[in-house]
Parts: sequence; C-alpha cells; structure tokens
Amino acid sequence: MPVSVDLENGFSHTPEDVAETVRMALSTGLAGVSIEDWSGHHLYEKELAVERGHAAVEAADSQLVVTLRAENHLHGVDDFDDTVARLSACGRAGADVVYAPGLSTTEQIATVVSVVETPVNVLVRPGVPKLSELTEIGVGRVSVGGSFAFAAYQALAEAASEFMHMDTYGFLDAASTGSALFQEAFPHRPETDTA
Repeated sequence: MPVSVDLENGFSHTPEDVAETVRMALSTGLAGVSIEDWSGHHLYEKELAVERGHAAVEAADSQLVVTLRAENHLHGVDDFDDTVARLSACGRAGADVVYAPGLSTTEQIATVVSVVETPVNVLVRPGVPKLSELTEIGVGRVSVGGSFAFAAYQALAEAASEFMHMDTYGFLDAASTGSALFQEAFPHRPETDTA
C-alpha cells in the first residue's frame, strides 16, 4: 500500500537541507511527502517557504506526491489572504497538492479551490462541510489527521472506565465487531489469544 509521510518542516530550515530530507525519503520507497511552512516556532517568510517547497519538489523528481502546506490557521495566524497567496505560490512551485489545515468554512474552501490551480487538501475538523459537499466544491483530497486515532483512544478510555468502575462488559460487543473487522482485513493472520 502506498505510504505518504508528514516530514513537518523537512527537519531543516534551508531549502538545500529540505531537498536532502526529501531525497532520503525517496530512497525508502515512500509514495509521498508533505512539507510545512512552520519552523516549529514561527511561519517562514513566504518567499523562503516557497523556496523550501520548490527544493522539495525538485528533489522528489516526480517520483513522490509532494504536498506543500500553509500552517497559518493551526498557529493562530488567521490571515486568509496570506494563506491563499502561500498556497498559490506553492502550486506554482510545483506542488502536487496544497494544504492549509484549519480552513473550515465552505466559503474559505471554495475560494481556495477556485483560486489555486493545484489540487487542494482539506483537513476534517468541526465545522468543515460534509465529504459530499467538499467533493462538489472540487476539493482534491480530504484528510482526517489524527481524528480516527483519537476516536479510538476515546473508545478505549470508555471501555476501560466501564470495566473498572461499572462492573459490566458492554464493550465486548464493540470488541467482537472490531475483531471481525480485523480478521477480514488480515485473513491470513492466525488468530491470537486476546487475554
């Protein structure tokens, strides 16, 4: 199955080192990478962010799907015009996909899709339109981020709480369904003792 990884800021600040990170990622057999414009402390200036993105695209040599990200809205910089400018510039720099996690309204997403010529990725979060609406708008890709994992953590916490505090085993119904899904997904894996 193709695997894409989040390379955060490319684990470097300079375009040259970002390119080296992408070349190393390419050598592992990955299918895609994403590069953020967030340093870990601040947004890179737009020009540097685009240079870093272009270096990633060049290093990928058309062998990886390269997603370039504008992180404004995840870090309290709610400047929509700057987000659109960054995404447009990333598209011109050769990104296969552009991504601004944190966009949530139909109007924002539709504007980005209409202005940016590169396929747009949207992160599912509260307030984001339904998948069918995103498709209708023209969104190219939809991500769930960590939300599936967080939903699983919540289910685990509820099951553990029931087990420890309620003296019941209602979670076993969900567990049996989950076990069946696991066996369906991995039919050749021997059954294991769940004790």
